[in-house]
This record gives sequence, structure tokens and C-alpha cells, in this order.
Amino acid sequence: MRLIIDTHTHTCASGHAYSTIQENAREAQRKELAMVAVTDHGPAMCGAPTVIYFNNLPTVPSQIYGVRIIKGAEVNILDYNGKLDLPERTLARLEFAIASLHDLCIAPAGIEENTRALVKALQNPYVDGVAHPGNPQFQVNIETVVAAAAQYHKLIEINNHSFTARPGSADNCRQFAIACRRMGTRIVCGSDAHISFDIGDFAYVNRLLAEVAMPEELVLNTSVDRFESYLAERKLRIERS
Repeated sequence: MRLIIDTHTHTCASGHAYSTIQENAREAQRKELAMVAVTDHGPAMCGAPTVIYFNNLPTVPSQIYGVRIIKGAEVNILDYNGKLDLPERTLARLEFAIASLHDLCIAPAGIEENTRALVKALQNPYVDGVAHPGNPQFQVNIETVVAAAAQYHKLIEINNHSFTARPGSADNCRQFAIACRRMGTRIVCGSDAHISFDIGDFAYVNRLLAEVAMPEELVLNTSVDRFESYLAERKLRIERS
């Protein structure tokens, strides 16, 4: 299958990434991607932008170099009850939000606590999915997290960067993918690029999806129509919340 959407990318606004939105869009165009989500870190991350940055994202064009720009965030989970570092009024202005655990924002705990943090985040109507949940630093009950994503009609991310940046992630990512396939839980695939050259890099993800025979219809990154339908679903969910 071909992945034409990158749902997890960073710009220099994150404080530890090195390219602009325009540079990322140019690389996406070069690699013939159709869509790129801008998901800079929430303000609890060291060096990350303030809330006003995310409030102002609607000023970014929806198309740059012919690539659809999805205005989003990677929000930090701050406690084991799923508290986030962006307020609801800001999240409501965004098109897409993934939530994640980072040791700079929350201390790793046991499996029960880590699992509760992700499940609580998935219950939040403004959160679309959990990012790099295979990180062994925050070991979780994979079955419980995938079941929660299915229950709340949310997404599980398979993160390409995790295979090199988070040692020990490969087996967890595989178990997440297998559980998603079995439960029919939708997934998204992110490069987690911190420089433009890594936009659309899905080398490890592609191998994993092939190994587990992931059905293409569960992978939102394979279809613009499928992803736009999800964004419409998100909008309706928020309106009803």
C-alpha cells in the first residue's frame, strides 16, 4: 500500500526541530504526498510554542505547494487521568490532535497508570488518537488501549521515528498493529519528522504493515477521501460534545 499522508510532523516552532511549514510542504510535494499534518509539541514540552501559536494556526494556508496542510498539535499528557497541555477552546480550533506521553512532561509509571493515561486521553472528544504508544518507556496494556480506541472511534499511531529513536519500540508497535487488525481499529502513520528531509519517511512502518497484513481500509494515510471523512467525523464529534 502507498501512504500519501503524513499525520505527525514537527517544525522549528517545536524548539527541537529544524524546518518550517513551507520547507516541510516543499518536501512533501517532492515526495508526492497529498497531505501533511503540522503537529508541533504542546507548550508543556521544553522549547515548545505557547497557546497563541496554536490559536493562530488557522492563518496558515490550507494548501502550500499543492499539499493540503492539516493544522494540528501533538498535545502532551500531563497526568495519569489524561490531562492535556492545551485548553479545549484551543483544541477546538485545530483540525487534528494526537496525544502522547513524554518523560519531559510526565514521569513514567507502571503499566496500569500508563494505560489509564492513554485511555483517558482517547475519551477526550478533542483528541484524535495516541502518538507513539509503543514507546517501552511508557509500557501499556496494548489490548486495553486498542480496544479503547475502537470504542471511542479514535486512532492508533504507528510511528516511524520510534523504530530508531525509542529503543525497544519495534515489538510493541508490531503488537499494536496486530491488535488493531484483529479489532478493526483504525490507524494513522506518522514520520514524526523533525527536519524536512524526513517528511513522508515510512520505511519501518511500511515493512511492519506488510508483515502483519494490515488491511488498507484501516490505514487512513492511504486515501485523501478516507482521511477527509475522518476529519468530518471529528468535527461532528466535537459539535456534539
